[in-house]
Amino acid sequence: QVQLVESGGGSVQAGGSLRLSCAASGFTYSRRFMGWFRQAPGKEREGVASIFTVGGSTYYADSVKGRFTISQDNAKNTVYLQMNTLKPEDTAMYYCAATAYSASKLSPSGYGYWGQGTQVTVSS
Repeated sequence: QVQLVESGGGSVQAGGSLRLSCAASGFTYSRRFMGWFRQAPGKEREGVASIFTVGGSTYYADSVKGRFTISQDNAKNTVYLQMNTLKPEDTAMYYCAATAYSASKLSPSGYGYWGQGTQVTVSS
């Protein structure tokens, strides 16, 4: 049974930091893209960052470059999203996802496995 379990969300003031974690199980972790996505109320789900589990190549949305860092611990099948200098516009439900398709990178439609999400709220 495929499971992606996110944790680490919460409420923080603007300028603060949070670290999200995503523990993966039930599928072959290697040779996949692991991604973080977010969806704010009334908006479409958007890609935030992704990482290829072999080699560690990373991809970021322009809106988070320089502030967010995606990383992984292959031994734990876990992906992290370090979020610094948070802004109110970063407020959203954050989801972890996995795919075996290299073309997906930051496109939600290419990801087949999804976690339940963790809420991030940034107040001004």
